[in-house]
Amino acid sequence: MAAHLSYGRVNLNILREAARKELREFLDKCAGSKAIVWDEYLTGPFGLIAQYSLLKEHEVEKMFTLKAGRLPPSDVKNIIFFVRPRLELMDIIAENVFSDKISSSRDYHILYVPRRSMLCEQRLKDQGVLGSFTNIDEYIFDLIPYDGDLLSMESESAFRECYLENDQTSLYHTAKGLMTLQALYGTIPQIYGKGECARHVANMMLRMKREFAGSQSQILPVFDTLLLLDRNVDLLTPLATQLTYEGLIDEVYGITNGYVKLPPEKFAQKKQGEGGKDLPTEPKKLQLNSAEELYAEIRDKNFNAVGAALSKKAKIISAAFEERHNAKTVGEIKQFVSQLPHMQAARSSLANHTSIAELIKDITTSEAFFDNLTVEQEFMTGVDTDKVNTYIEDCIAQKDPLIKILRLVCMQSVCNNGLKQKVLDYYKREILQTYGYEHMLTLNNLDKTGLLKPQMSSRNNYPTIRKTLKLWMEDANEQNPNDISYVYSGYAPLSIRLTQVLTRPGWRSIEEVLKMLPGPHFEERQQLPAGLHKKRQQGENRTTLVFFLGGVTYAEIAALRFLSQMEDSGMEYIIATTKLINGTSWIKSLMDHPEAQTP
Repeated sequence: MAAHLSYGRVNLNILREAARKELREFLDKCAGSKAIVWDEYLTGPFGLIAQYSLLKEHEVEKMFTLKAGRLPPSDVKNIIFFVRPRLELMDIIAENVFSDKISSSRDYHILYVPRRSMLCEQRLKDQGVLGSFTNIDEYIFDLIPYDGDLLSMESESAFRECYLENDQTSLYHTAKGLMTLQALYGTIPQIYGKGECARHVANMMLRMKREFAGSQSQILPVFDTLLLLDRNVDLLTPLATQLTYEGLIDEVYGITNGYVKLPPEKFAQKKQGEGGKDLPTEPKKLQLNSAEELYAEIRDKNFNAVGAALSKKAKIISAAFEERHNAKTVGEIKQFVSQLPHMQAARSSLANHTSIAELIKDITTSEAFFDNLTVEQEFMTGVDTDKVNTYIEDCIAQKDPLIKILRLVCMQSVCNNGLKQKVLDYYKREILQTYGYEHMLTLNNLDKTGLLKPQMSSRNNYPTIRKTLKLWMEDANEQNPNDISYVYSGYAPLSIRLTQVLTRPGWRSIEEVLKMLPGPHFEERQQLPAGLHKKRQQGENRTTLVFFLGGVTYAEIAALRFLSQMEDSGMEYIIATTKLINGTSWIKSLMDHPEAQTP
C-alpha cells in the first residue's frame, strides 16, 4: 500500500510501520468490539498511516465524527475517542459520554494525539466524567510520512504559536519527533540551524539525548546532517505564487493530506448519445504522491513545461497500445495482455493530469493572474517597494479576496524591510474601511510576526541579501532548469539557497548575510556510539534532513528535489516540516476571523 515510501534513499516505511504497530497495540488493549469517535482534523493524517482494513482487523466496527449531542446508536463494547488535546473537544466528549451512559453500559477510552494533557483531564474531571474512562493514553504521532522524501507534523497552528503566541509546544513535539527518527534511523552526527526556534529545538534534542544517554540508538546513521530552519528567516517565499505543477494545484485547489478535490464536471465520463446531462456534483477526489508514475515525473516541473511533458507521455502510451497489432504469436499476445493493466492505469492517469493542467491553464493564462504575478516579481526585484502600489489600490477598490491583498502588502513589506509609516497607515486604513474593522486584529498579528510592519531603520537589507545569494535569476530556464529559481520563474527561494550554500561552499562564505537574517545560526555535533562511524563508498551521496519550523511550500520541496537530482550536488535531501503550507493557508492561520473573508 505504501511502497512509494520506501523508494527513496531513506526508507520512510520504517517510520510508518512503527506508528502502525503502536496503534495496533493500543486497539488490542480495548478487548472486544469497538467504535472510534474521531476528531475530524485527525482523520486525514491517520489515513496515511492506517486504512480502515487495519482497524477492522482489530475489531473496529464503527467510525463516527466527534460532534455535540448524542453518539449514534451502536452495539459495540468499547467507545474510543481519538482527539487532539483541546479543551473545547473535552466538553463535547463529556456530553457524548453522559448521554450514552444513560442507555448503555460499555467502556470508554481516550487516545490523545500527540500528547496527553493535564488541563484536558482536569476539564473532564470538572464535567464529572473522568472516572468513566477505562484507558487514557497518548499516541505519539509527530512526523507523518507523506511521500518517499517528505515528512510533516501537520500542526496547523505551529507558526502562529511560535511567532505570535510565544508558545513552544510544537517545538517540543518537533524535538520529540526528531528523537523518534534518531531511534529508528541512527544518531544524526551534525546539526546546523538558523533562527530562534531552530536553536530551541536543537537545545531540547541535546538535552533529551543526555537524559537518555543509556538508550542511544545503535543503528548506523542514515542521515549525515540535520538542518533546522525557522520559517521567519525567509518570510518572502510562502507569499509568492508557486509556479510548479504541484505548487499551483495547491495554490488553486488546496492539497490536504495528499488529496485534492477538483471540479467534477471536468472529469465526467460522457456516455454515447447522452449529451451533457446528469453531470456529477461531488468533487473529484484524487490522491497525489509519487506512487503514481506520471505525477512523480511532472509534479516538480515549472507549469510552463508540463504541457510538453504530457503530450510526450501521450505519444508513448498510444505507441504502447499500437503494439497489439504487432503481437502475432501466443507468447507476444500473452505479454501484451500482461502489460495491459499498467498501460490502462497510465492512460487514466494521463487523462486526469491533462484535465487538471487544463483547469490550471485557464487560470494562469488569465489577465488577473498575469497582473498579480508581475507585481510580485517587481517587489522581488526591488521595484517601487517603498510607495503605495497602484495595483494593490485597484484590487482593494474592486474588493478582491482579502487574503490576496494581504499576501501582496506583506510581500511589499518584506522586500522593503518594513513600510514607511505613511504607506503602512494608508494600506491599513483602506483594508479596514473596505473589508471591515474586525480585521484590525489580523493586521496586528501580521505586524507581530514581522510580515507587515513599519520600517524601523532607513537601511533595507533585502537588496544585499538578494544580490549575495543570487535570489533573482534573470533568465530562469523553465523547460530544462539549471537552477532552483525555475520554481518561481526567476526567484530562487531564500530558504533553499541557504540549504544549497551550506552544502557547498559552507555558511562561512555568507557570514554577513546570515547576520542580516533573524535569529542565531549555529552548528552542533552529536557523538556517535563507538564503532558506528559511517564508511562512505566512492561516489556515495550524503543525506541531509532539512526541517522547516513553521511550514514549507511545495515549490520549496520541488527546489530541494531538484538539488538532490543534480549530478554534482553529492547530496540528497529529505524534507520535514511542522506543516505543508501555501501563502493562503499561512496567512489564514494568522487571521483572527478567517471565515469572515469578505468576497
